[in-house]
Amino acid sequence: MTLFAMNSLRLPRVALLLLLLPPASDCALAKAVQETGSEPGQQQDRLTAAEVQAAARVLGLEFTEGELEPMVRVLERERASLTQLRVPTDNAVPPALVFHPLVPPLRSRAARPDKDATPRPGPDLGTRTSETLAFAEIEQLGALLRSGEVSCVELTRWALQELERVDAALHCSIQLLPERALAQAALLDSELAEGKDRGPLHGIPWGAKDLLAVAGAPTTWGAEPFRGQVLEQDATAVQRLDAAGAVLVAKLTLGALAMGDRWFGERTRNPWDPSRGSSGSSAGSASAVAAGVLPFALGSETLGSIVSPCTRCSVTGLRPTFGRVSRHGAMALSWSMDKLGPIARSARDAALVLAAIAGPDGLDPSVSSEPLVDPRQLPAGPVRIGVPDGAFREGSPWAAVLDELRSLGHQLVPVTIPDHPVDGILITLMAEAAGAFDELTRSGQDDALTEQGRNAWPNLFRAARFLPAVEYVNAQRQRTLLCRAMDGVLAEVDLLVHPPYAGGLLAITNLTGHPTVVAPIGPEEPGGQPPTVCFTGRLYDEGLLLAVVEAWQVATGHHRLRPPAGDGVAR
Repeated sequence: MTLFAMNSLRLPRVALLLLLLPPASDCALAKAVQETGSEPGQQQDRLTAAEVQAAARVLGLEFTEGELEPMVRVLERERASLTQLRVPTDNAVPPALVFHPLVPPLRSRAARPDKDATPRPGPDLGTRTSETLAFAEIEQLGALLRSGEVSCVELTRWALQELERVDAALHCSIQLLPERALAQAALLDSELAEGKDRGPLHGIPWGAKDLLAVAGAPTTWGAEPFRGQVLEQDATAVQRLDAAGAVLVAKLTLGALAMGDRWFGERTRNPWDPSRGSSGSSAGSASAVAAGVLPFALGSETLGSIVSPCTRCSVTGLRPTFGRVSRHGAMALSWSMDKLGPIARSARDAALVLAAIAGPDGLDPSVSSEPLVDPRQLPAGPVRIGVPDGAFREGSPWAAVLDELRSLGHQLVPVTIPDHPVDGILITLMAEAAGAFDELTRSGQDDALTEQGRNAWPNLFRAARFLPAVEYVNAQRQRTLLCRAMDGVLAEVDLLVHPPYAGGLLAITNLTGHPTVVAPIGPEEPGGQPPTVCFTGRLYDEGLLLAVVEAWQVATGHHRLRPPAGDGVAR
């Protein structure tokens, strides 16, 4: 998957001084540098104490003259080791270190299934109309397929046509996959005719965020330098949804290299107001589901890329526990923070999709074997729900959510979110992302990315070269303390409820790996776009989390709200 030859390094020399590497005495090349002051066949510029001091000041450090001179000689030696690491490396190759959210002495507190539980009924199955296809939940579509009122091929054609129709306004698709989809749908129709049923996703169309590999189709990562990239193997999540009978109809947009909603083609739009972007980076996934043209899509989140577009587009999304779903075949941005999850009509639909994609595959070392409990095997309440201090303002639309939860019998418990140096710990993302796209930076191909501003990836990747390895390690130690502190909060309650961006919880829970469901609530005014609220559960406790959210959605119906007709989007 290597796309770029290594060109000359464009970074300032001081940037080379800021990485801590293994002792050079064990490396033959470094020994040569130590003895000669240069690599074999290459004259090496000598560093000066002034250059090292300047580099240190960038990081807020100061050294004495007596300390600088021996440092200069070591850093000259270590530059050779750095050169050894600047070789083309496939984005799919992970580092040898693996993050696990259950840092000792934490143990999983996930709810276990109730053998005597009576499965809750699914949604009203309704009848076939264009509108019920547009906003139907998975089990409603499944009933139509199994009754013969609509075939898998017909439903697939409808989804392809609808995606093409709304794309002129929303720019949510990078590529439709009609040949793959229709061939798969025809096979699924023949299986139903023979009495073979693969389960609830049999014949259900879906879309993949275009950081998931699909063999033979472009996998562009939303970025111009990778626009022609075609990979040879399906991502694990794609394989598992194929096996479950879901029909992949399109690769959906994402902000370039998983940031924002701008990609090499356009800006993905919000179906509630196409003059606004959909947010990102799971931009197309949230937009297509909110527009009613797909019942579900897969997205990914590193620092808000499911929660944020679901909030902007008023749709339900699930960010699972870190390590619940294999990321094999997905673009790596941050190996210790990336998560894959569904964006869907409802929490019930998200649970059906999660059941199909969760679990180890032997290819992603971060994936846990913790059991996934079917929400239908768990009581929906009453439970203890933590309410973070100061998260809900009096009179805000979110305050009504607390009343709705009380009416369902839940006990609301005030909790205090731990105060930790979250901004400092977030150098994790910046450093890992820069490592994942190191070759893009060194080759100069980052100039082709759509966004080039101060907070865009090209600038952040370059700036990350100045992050010291010592601080990266210490960030992970602080992350351990943060994981323990959040475990303490959730030891007292079953889950949390909070506005999406309240109390720094979006960043905190992405660092600790806790699962979150984001879902629409009642609009502030009739016909207005609904805000969203988040429910955050204990590690590996998606079952209880989804059970509680599903019961709340059934009681309120907020998830059934849809964008107004107009702008060539909603029906």
